[in-house]
Amino acid sequence: MGRRSRQRDKQDRLQAPNADYRDADGNVLTLRGALSLATRRQYAEVIGGSPLSAEDAWQRAVEFLFERLAVRWTIHDVPIEKQKELLQRYRFSSQDERHWIRDTLREHLAEHFPDLRAP
Repeated sequence: MGRRSRQRDKQDRLQAPNADYRDADGNVLTLRGALSLATRRQYAEVIGGSPLSAEDAWQRAVEFLFERLAVRWTIHDVPIEKQKELLQRYRFSSQDERHWIRDTLREHLAEHFPDLRAP
């Protein structure tokens, strides 16, 4: 298959729409509307975790979902779109921001991925 044919095939694929979530300060987190089957399996392993460290598994599950679902995070009108930068910003987020992200991920899972267990 030639390069142009692969590009055309990529453009013709159906894509789930992204969803925007706005916090009280007007910041917007954009989350992906689709997860591959492989990602879903990985998530099930992460959230399953070790029974000896349920808290650790829970924290890893939130970070895993954020890493896989976050497309953009606009904070004070400055968009962050690169995956590495999104994850770094998440890791340095305040306690209130983390609570909002966790609640937003739960809402997003309930709406778009009801078959997945929320952290």
